[in-house]
Amino acid sequence: MQDQPFSTPKQEIDNRIKKLQSHLLKLKLDGALILQNTDLYYFAGTIQQSHLYIPAQGPPLLMVRKNLNRSRKESPIKTIVPLASPKQLMALIRENGLKPPSTVGMELDVLPTNNYWQYRKLFPKLVIKDISFPIRSIRAVKSQYELDVIGQAAVYSDLLAERLPCMLKPGMTEIELAGQLEAYARKLGHQGIVRMRLFGAETFYGHLMAGPAAAVPSYLSSPTGGAAVNAAVAQGSSFNIIERNEPVLLDYAFAWNGYISDHTRIFAMGPLSQELVDAHNCMLEIQDCIKGMAKPGAVAGELYQAAVEMAEQQGMGDYFMGVGKDRIRFIGHGVGLELDEFPFLASGQTLVLEEGMVLAVEPKLIFPGRGVVGIENTHVVTQKGLKQLNHAPQEITIL
Repeated sequence: MQDQPFSTPKQEIDNRIKKLQSHLLKLKLDGALILQNTDLYYFAGTIQQSHLYIPAQGPPLLMVRKNLNRSRKESPIKTIVPLASPKQLMALIRENGLKPPSTVGMELDVLPTNNYWQYRKLFPKLVIKDISFPIRSIRAVKSQYELDVIGQAAVYSDLLAERLPCMLKPGMTEIELAGQLEAYARKLGHQGIVRMRLFGAETFYGHLMAGPAAAVPSYLSSPTGGAAVNAAVAQGSSFNIIERNEPVLLDYAFAWNGYISDHTRIFAMGPLSQELVDAHNCMLEIQDCIKGMAKPGAVAGELYQAAVEMAEQQGMGDYFMGVGKDRIRFIGHGVGLELDEFPFLASGQTLVLEEGMVLAVEPKLIFPGRGVVGIENTHVVTQKGLKQLNHAPQEITIL
């Protein structure tokens, strides 16, 4: 737990900006204009309402609408100025010693269409290109500083897994147990917000569900859905009572100081059927195989295909990562400031793994009417394979 606000070191910000500038030069762009909260935090150390201009060469400029004083405390960027309106952008760039761009990169994967057309209208001669892929590629490879923060988030994930058995009691509902565990997570320093980049994707801590309710599919790009408390949420914990002899799924993202550790553990009040135990152990085996294969140079989509083949060889193919049309065609995903970062260990993905990438690997089996078993851990890509950051017991915990 921390006693004072957390800030990103200046050297981190400088290194990130230099990497983006290298991409800008290769793409022959004059600069990049960053607006999305997560990218602002990554490149400026603040999410105050701002426009961050990073020229291909030269110092960055942070133009802030709200709150200027707070942004100056949070960000190590040297030049931070007030911005009353986007109409001022080019004038402010010029006034602060930079050449106004004729071509600029923007985050077109997340920029709302109305905003895009607003900039086109304000600056009709400005050529706007998509810079989202280079940004996400840079963010995919973590620095030692980032790995240290994610490692601490993983420690807190383990503490949640350790605390759940002390909280789970007969007669509890999923939502009651979730509330108690989330209160403990907040006490540890969980930031509450778990950011996702995909349009329409959102989650609250994660999924804590039991028995048949855990196997209910949903709209979310996740193997698990959940009965939920209402149709407005349509995922996660419900008012269903947790019964004895059914698997209890704890699949939470611990977000600490911006960064995420994603993990899953299975619990039960009383023994589970041998079939479910064997199925869970099969997922542990698949995880271990993927850990050994996921070295620098490995192709993301090939790792997914290998996991599918292993599940089929074990007779689990029909339940692996979902059932029928609700099956999710990935086995893992990058994590960092967002829950859905590069790379994706998914069907057809050609991205090559690099040392320093952080992956959540999550082989799971969904049994309709019975529940969910499986595992998830956050790992770092190393020359020897994946280094696991979560260390709570991985076998099913029977209470």
